[in-house]
Amino acid sequence: MDDLETAALHDAVGALRQEWGIAVPSTLTEEAIIGLLAAKVVSWLERGPDAFYQLMYRLDISETKLGAASAGNDIPRQIARLIFDRQIQKARSRQFYRSQPKPPDEPDMRW
Repeated sequence: MDDLETAALHDAVGALRQEWGIAVPSTLTEEAIIGLLAAKVVSWLERGPDAFYQLMYRLDISETKLGAASAGNDIPRQIARLIFDRQIQKARSRQFYRSQPKPPDEPDMRW
C-alpha cells in the first residue's frame, strides 16, 4: 500500500470514528472494520427504513448498489462494504486534491 492509500485508509477510519461513532482501533484490519460497521448497519436498519435510506443518501450510495447488496447473503455486511468503499473513495479524493498545487490567486475571481 503506497502513502496515498495509507493516508486514505486512515482518513476513512477517522471519518468512521467521528461521523458514525464507531470505535475503530487503529490496528484493525479492513475486514474487522467492516464487521464493526456491519453491526452498526443492523442498528440503523432497526431504526426503520426512512432513517436508513436518508443515511445512505447522505453517504451517496446508489439505490442500484443497495439493491444488489440487499439481494445477497449477509446483507448488513454487504452494506457495510458499500459504506467502507465509499468512505475510502471520498478519502482518496480528499488526499488527491490536497496534494495538488493550489491555483494562483486571481483578484478577479474573489467574491
